[in-house]
Amino acid sequence: MFESLQENLQSALKSLRGKGKLSETNMRDGLQLVEQALLEADVSYSVVQDFMGQVREEALGRKVLQALNPSEQLLGVVYEALLSILGPVDPSFHLRDEVTVLMLCGLQGSGKTTTCGKLSRLIQKDGKRVMLCAADLQRPAAVEQLHVIGNEVGVPVYSEEGASDPIRVCQNAVRKAKEESVDVLILDTAGRLAIDEELMQQLTTIDKRVGPDQAYLVVDGMTGQDAVNSAKAFNDALELDGVIMTKLDGDARGGALLSVKHVTGVPVKFIGTGERFDALEPFHPDRMASRILGQGDILTMVETAQREFDQQQMKETEERLRQGEFTLDDFRKQLSQLAQPGIMQKMMGLMPGMGNLKNAMGEVDEEEFRQLFGIIDSMTPEERRNPNKTIDPSRRRRIAAGAGVEPGKVNELVKQFDGMASLMKQMAGKGVGGRMKMMNELQRGAMLAPDGKVAKQKIGSGKRLSPKERAKMKKIRDRDLRRRKRERKEN
Repeated sequence: MFESLQENLQSALKSLRGKGKLSETNMRDGLQLVEQALLEADVSYSVVQDFMGQVREEALGRKVLQALNPSEQLLGVVYEALLSILGPVDPSFHLRDEVTVLMLCGLQGSGKTTTCGKLSRLIQKDGKRVMLCAADLQRPAAVEQLHVIGNEVGVPVYSEEGASDPIRVCQNAVRKAKEESVDVLILDTAGRLAIDEELMQQLTTIDKRVGPDQAYLVVDGMTGQDAVNSAKAFNDALELDGVIMTKLDGDARGGALLSVKHVTGVPVKFIGTGERFDALEPFHPDRMASRILGQGDILTMVETAQREFDQQQMKETEERLRQGEFTLDDFRKQLSQLAQPGIMQKMMGLMPGMGNLKNAMGEVDEEEFRQLFGIIDSMTPEERRNPNKTIDPSRRRRIAAGAGVEPGKVNELVKQFDGMASLMKQMAGKGVGGRMKMMNELQRGAMLAPDGKVAKQKIGSGKRLSPKERAKMKKIRDRDLRRRKRERKEN
């Protein structure tokens, strides 16, 4: 999400690091790079001017220029400025005791109908009953599409076959929702390829006669300033309560997200981060500002793990680790959760400092995971418990034949497991603080030595090793070389 904006902002802030002392001159040069990064992200020009005015006033003040770490102080100034243009936001629905009516509107192609399903799933998590209303009578198959979505998320859909008056359909849907004791009714209204008078008149009439409690505009986050312009036009006609920005998992540059609140006064309340129906999140300005600045988003990462991973399985694995147990069965379970499409990249993107590593990894190789699972499944229970002690050359050939791979693949898996098992057991014996410290060491680019222990020498650091460190690294390399020669002879 916003990779280009993140990289450009980080480069701008990095240009100010490493200087003994910041002056007004080099500070102005750095701020000019920040401004350029925002403009390249398609942020509205007026927003950029107001944003930079606030940042310059703070950054060129005595408090920053005379700070012990001025570049870090500047990071805080930019963070606060981002918060001011993104928030504040109240993501709650403010549901009433009787049926609450939410109206969704937007241009065609913004993902409005799909968002109805995502919003339903989000509201259902609070134990509320939801009904959808098919009021988009303009687009062919829109009613049928909403029925398919309602079936997938498990909510009823109100529609009238052969209807031509969307206003009457909405009014009848409200009556039906009250009869069915529904908590929330979501109106899926018609969209257009562009803003036109007929569309606005229809929405205005629904707003007056049906009286929805809240009106949300669904906008495509990849359309840049077009999204801001449409938000302004819709808000002038309807007085929107919030914006739902979709497709932020794609190539969105960030301009629409950073501009819409400032230009329209309407906050972004929810963001779409994927195609699945659970990929709609409440918008948190503080978390987004942290992610834009490359500082990660630990809270969202924890929430993602709780949502995506089997919590009972994680608890059982944690207990086994405390007892010093970690087998290839546990390893397989961990891999199967990470193998879900997009999960590994998403988790890495939320970890502080891991964005570049996420990009370098690319997409998860499904074939590689299938091979690993096949190797583990071809082992006996005892081999999965103690691979290093039980798997000899004969067993290795048998396992490889069963999985349809070369014996060397079995060696690689056992070696990967050995390193992970050692690391997991080290982490299991530490408290939360100790685990975070180890994660930070890995995050900063520490190498994982063949024996699974963390070697402190950082990749690409350019630092000269001491004689003792060189001897240690040579010992590790020689040991690894001997093992590889032995494995080649065995195979």
